[in-house]
Amino acid sequence: MQNEVSHTSSQSTIPKETVSPRQLINNKKKSIFLINLMYLPALLLFSIFIFYPFVKGVIISFTNWDGYSQTSSWIGFENYKRMLTDSNIFTVIKNTLIYGLGSTFFQNLIGLGYALLLNKSLKTRGLTRTIIYLPVIISPLIMGYIWYFIFQFNGGALNDIILLFTDKPINLLAMPNVNVWLITFVNTFQFLGIAMTIYLAGLQSIPHDYYEAAQLDGASSFKRFIHITLPMLAPSITINIVLNVIGGLKLFDVIIAMTNGGPGYASQSLSTMMYQTYFARQDAGYAASLGNLMFIMISCISLFALVYLRRREITR
Repeated sequence: MQNEVSHTSSQSTIPKETVSPRQLINNKKKSIFLINLMYLPALLLFSIFIFYPFVKGVIISFTNWDGYSQTSSWIGFENYKRMLTDSNIFTVIKNTLIYGLGSTFFQNLIGLGYALLLNKSLKTRGLTRTIIYLPVIISPLIMGYIWYFIFQFNGGALNDIILLFTDKPINLLAMPNVNVWLITFVNTFQFLGIAMTIYLAGLQSIPHDYYEAAQLDGASSFKRFIHITLPMLAPSITINIVLNVIGGLKLFDVIIAMTNGGPGYASQSLSTMMYQTYFARQDAGYAASLGNLMFIMISCISLFALVYLRRREITR
């Protein structure tokens, strides 16, 4: 009994360390400050390589700078007025929308079809997934040249086959109503694997219990696809559409490799027109205004798609 009393008395004499609320707040502020310091390298890189060039491009669009000289004059909105009166700008905007929206439509439609097929237990599905994804790792410029050697008028692989049956080769890349869709096809073919991979990940995250319950209720395969698969794939659809829209609207490499924007402005996009205006015509001010138009177009369309599709997603 005496030992117990002495033990409790010795415990009561040990001072307890207490932390005041003020100290807790200070420690929390210090930890938050240290965490925020980790953002500084990323913010610095963002400011140097993205924010500063963007602001500089906006400023240049209000000048008549040729891109090389040390001097330039402030001309206000003259480049934008010139853009609105440019007889080729509407053709270029139309082509840009075809590249963006057309590629988005076909990549998602075919990518979803491949994902549904390769989500099943097939013996060669691993090899097939790899083959479909392989074009993604190839440079878009190289991919454009590969298809150029297929479609070109003189010595193209397609015309070599056509000449076996007829004497008239087809110059598909010189047809204004055809070459835009050929470029869209090549862009779709190359990045189809990304859409397929994202849809495969979405399909594999859907619980099989939903399909079993629907099958017990007598739902057909089509109804299960409409009422289970598509709603549950909404996040994957959102990601794919936004990525495809952004990639298609700023398409550049494939156009340069296959047609260089020709004939004339028949297959030009805003990115290729901006490139040729700057380097071939030495008109940096007008090229900057075209770049700002492309930025506004991509931002508006992608943000609209993101907000609209997010609202249609379901909460699991």
